[in-house]
Amino acid sequence: MKSLFFVVSFLGLLQAQMLNTEIAPFLRDKQFEGITLLDQKILDFQKIDGLKFSEISDLAYEKKEQKLYFISDEGKLFVFDAFFTEKIESLHAKSGLTLVKKKGQKFRKWRHDSEGLTLDNKGRIYVSFEGRAKVGRFDEKGRMQKEYRLPKKLRDPKNYRSRNKSLEALTWHPKYGLLTAAEWPLKHKKKKEQTIYALDGKVWQFKAEAEQKSAVVAMEVMDDGNVLVMERSFIDLFQPLVITLKKVYLNRCNNEKRMCQSETLAKMNNHKGWLIDNFEGLTKVGKHRYAIVSDDNDNFYQQTLLVYFEVKH
Repeated sequence: MKSLFFVVSFLGLLQAQMLNTEIAPFLRDKQFEGITLLDQKILDFQKIDGLKFSEISDLAYEKKEQKLYFISDEGKLFVFDAFFTEKIESLHAKSGLTLVKKKGQKFRKWRHDSEGLTLDNKGRIYVSFEGRAKVGRFDEKGRMQKEYRLPKKLRDPKNYRSRNKSLEALTWHPKYGLLTAAEWPLKHKKKKEQTIYALDGKVWQFKAEAEQKSAVVAMEVMDDGNVLVMERSFIDLFQPLVITLKKVYLNRCNNEKRMCQSETLAKMNNHKGWLIDNFEGLTKVGKHRYAIVSDDNDNFYQQTLLVYFEVKH
């Protein structure tokens, strides 16, 4: 009987789509620096409407409809019903679709590298791309409705440090509209001076983290109108993987150097006991509450992690 129970339990785990996990070393009351961990899950949804659920690069939450959107870096958009309380109560896949051009044509392979995802106050979907940098608005069926004109510095591919280091992060601000950031600073910038760009040309600069190759991978507007930025530092398998959450104050900037004040809220380091993965996505799901997601790189040895946390206020 015990053997039968073990087999049934094991098969149940194999079929589970959302499993509990712990990414943090021992923490008192789940508090770490400026955040409190509320819930942590491994997502294992395999295929949704025939599309493989992997390589997730960002996510966005529509609170009124309780919809959670995931974007993969192959131009795939997944929609879930999601309910958050003090933990992630439920997450159920609704649909999976492929992003296409205005007239329904597929994007060329090197032009469908979707990295950033956000929703505006009307629930409209926006996506930013690497490869050929662009930002577009899409409908619920994945068809592009509009492509936005980028600031001049972001239009020229030669300004990026590589084709794969362009518009990684995207968010919508109630005052400034769409905000985006390149993964690494543009070529004419210092390597440790990052920039947030509004589409009308307004910019905010802030210092990148001290770790090598610390890159902006996601950002989200906070309740007070400032921006929560996620940076990732990865060099190789033998060096620390470091994920940093920091607050950038858009209203505390030096007028001459245009450098904004920032505050590190949490720094997670896999050489210090954190079981983190390649976190790339960030979204706001409630007052002072956020979720981050990792990209499994379509690799058997990596996982899609969804971590729900609260920022101290």
